[in-house]
Amino acid sequence: MLQKLKFKPGFNKQDTESGAEGQWTDGDFVRFRYGLPEKIGGWLQLTAANLTLPGAARAQVAFSSFAGEKYTAIGTSQGLFVYYGNDFYDITPLDTAITGCTLTTVNASRTVTINKGSHGLAVGRYVTLSGVTVTGASDFTSTELEQVYEILTVPDIDKFTIQASRAEGGSGMTAAGAATVNPYVEVGPTTQTTGFGWSTSTWGASTWGTARATSDVTLDPGNWSLDNFGQVLVATIFNGKTFTWNAGATNPRTIRASQSTSGFSTSANPTKTRFTLVSDRDRHLFHFGTETTIGDTTTQDPMFVRFSNQEDLNTYTPTSTNTAGTFRLDTGNEIRAAIQGKDYVFVITDNAAYVIQFVGPPFTFSVRQVGTNCGCIGQHAATFVNGSVFWMGAQGGFFAYDGTVKSLPSLVEDFVFSTDGDNLGLNFNSRDVIFAGSNNLYTEVNWFYPKDGSDQIDRCVTYNYSENVWTTSSLDRTTYQDQGVFDNPYATDYDDSLTPVFPEILGITNKYGASIYYEHEQGTDQVNSTSTTAIPAFIKSGDWDITSRRSALGQQTGVADYRGDGEFFMAVRRFIPDFKYQEGNAKITLFVSAYPDDVAVSSPLGPFTVTKTTDKVDTRARGRLVSVRIENDSTGETWRYGTLRLDAQPDGRR
Repeated sequence: MLQKLKFKPGFNKQDTESGAEGQWTDGDFVRFRYGLPEKIGGWLQLTAANLTLPGAARAQVAFSSFAGEKYTAIGTSQGLFVYYGNDFYDITPLDTAITGCTLTTVNASRTVTINKGSHGLAVGRYVTLSGVTVTGASDFTSTELEQVYEILTVPDIDKFTIQASRAEGGSGMTAAGAATVNPYVEVGPTTQTTGFGWSTSTWGASTWGTARATSDVTLDPGNWSLDNFGQVLVATIFNGKTFTWNAGATNPRTIRASQSTSGFSTSANPTKTRFTLVSDRDRHLFHFGTETTIGDTTTQDPMFVRFSNQEDLNTYTPTSTNTAGTFRLDTGNEIRAAIQGKDYVFVITDNAAYVIQFVGPPFTFSVRQVGTNCGCIGQHAATFVNGSVFWMGAQGGFFAYDGTVKSLPSLVEDFVFSTDGDNLGLNFNSRDVIFAGSNNLYTEVNWFYPKDGSDQIDRCVTYNYSENVWTTSSLDRTTYQDQGVFDNPYATDYDDSLTPVFPEILGITNKYGASIYYEHEQGTDQVNSTSTTAIPAFIKSGDWDITSRRSALGQQTGVADYRGDGEFFMAVRRFIPDFKYQEGNAKITLFVSAYPDDVAVSSPLGPFTVTKTTDKVDTRARGRLVSVRIENDSTGETWRYGTLRLDAQPDGRR
């Protein structure tokens, strides 16, 4: 007796396998379109030379210059970079220069010691050397030494070492010559970590100088907010300074971002801000969680908002002739996220949501609280698409705003936020690395997050807002930029074991790992510069039990209407696959069990390889409950599945 098995779209991870009959319960690298499951598109590494960036990417924004040049700015925990023409360019701002340094070199050694009293630099910091002079005892040239370096050791507060591109060929120098050290600006750690040391515990908690085993202090990860003011990039380090970079300048890709380009005034702008955003329609620069007194970092208020004069990045003092101003939000402890909506700026604290809308003079903006108990979990955990703002809740759950704040029901919620049973959960202590990105090509919102026990992103939960279904996966992207400026989504993947290739830094190590830049929805595989890897997609159903006994209604009407609910074992002799689309091979496995709590076992001879020409598959499977798994494991394979027909017969009660 052939019976058709149809499954509802989306994952149900709230119910048991037996309770989720007729539904999908698990999968990886799959999405739903028109109710049918399919493997997601592949991704292709960008840049021709297998370039990787230092640190974990935390923000990106795509924009164009007035000349039509397309850029993506990427902020990592180690620097700021732009992607243009399939290549990367280093525009990381430099910190205050350290002058009056001398050099020490030794014959036949690549180690260069930089001597400077109380230099304040640490191992792993990136620096450039400029204004180098050498003595006659060394055969290094100034040009050879004026490079970018990673600090390898710090023997004491008065010196640090770097590694030159070659060994010293002369007799060397001892605290001779001269150089200026230009450190890369500090962004922050690659992870959100626990802080130890001075002021991380309460006064009198123990004896003086005793190390603490635990801490309630969390060190924020290195993070950026990136936006564009026309062709000017506005880049703010989380709880730090704001920099600009002008894509319309002469030879812009040779210029670093700074606080003195594009007419940007260092003295006029706040010096400590959680993050910034440019309001699109009215073009004000917002500083969220910033200083109440510009230039005084001790006055930073995590709920205070300051905005510039319209079309002006440098005027913040309100007057009767400008539209600059300030206000303070009152519900919550800190502003967690801000995003540009349709004709408003949407701001979310750790407890509430606000709409900021331009109304013009004399008030400039109206500020309305539109929700309570709907806080956002992290800086990049909200996105705007299709007229709505979507975000991940501070305490769990998902929300949307389309004129009113709504809680989004989800059948994967426990799997994402709880560690009960088989649920993987979320690491709330690493909430600030969570990243939300929309994929308008497939009407999806993705939240990339670290599961419980992980401090880096390694999971994804996806909401398809047009079909109102949820999926989960192991796709791990630290940033995600929707198509728009570019034809496809662009995303970054972080690997803590990689050594970065770009920029060229002498003595570079894998201390901070590296980020790979991918173009998504390309082909069927993961294609790196030197390799092609299969994307192992799969989807698995809940348990199905055979209908075994004809009901009274079936007996009266002659319709094959049976009831059973697992009373009888079934014997499955064959199944008929039904792929809407298939490229390459796919595999289908039937899993059977006698009781819901039993470990399901694969049917004999499975998994079964199915091609586009496969009509049916013969098998011998017996059990009360059966579930199906569809997957692929080789390159060049993709599929979209329709229905499944089983030839199943009652086979007794035991």
